[in-house]
Amino acid sequence: MKETIRIRYHNDQLERLRYIDGKSDWIDLRAAEDVTMKAGEFRLISLGISVQLPAGYEMIIAPRSSTFKNFGLIQTNSIGIIDESYCGDEDILRMPVYALRDTEVHVNDRIAQFRILRHQPAIEFEEAACLGNESRGGFGSTGTK
Repeated sequence: MKETIRIRYHNDQLERLRYIDGKSDWIDLRAAEDVTMKAGEFRLISLGISVQLPAGYEMIIAPRSSTFKNFGLIQTNSIGIIDESYCGDEDILRMPVYALRDTEVHVNDRIAQFRILRHQPAIEFEEAACLGNESRGGFGSTGTK
């Protein structure tokens, strides 16, 4: 079953959301404004849309893998979480970024991406003195070779 996201576009120049030719199930988000930033500046870049997610879903927004290389920007909150209550006409998605070099971003530059996920199911926490499993070597111990 396909889910529906209602979209309000706030910029007529903005390309419409779409899958990128079957490459991924993440969907690109584009800058809705021209931005010039100096190294060390922070800015909320408008993504030019408001959304109404299906009931029971949330949206995860992350930078594209090329955002740092192409623009020298990092997303300051690492990922963004949009819940289904953020659905008003003026609840415009924005990407909080920090510039590590002087840069320019233009309308329709692909700077972020998103996917939607069902809300986490209710879970119960059970305290244990021992988990009874073999240790993998601690945090940061994999992928060193």
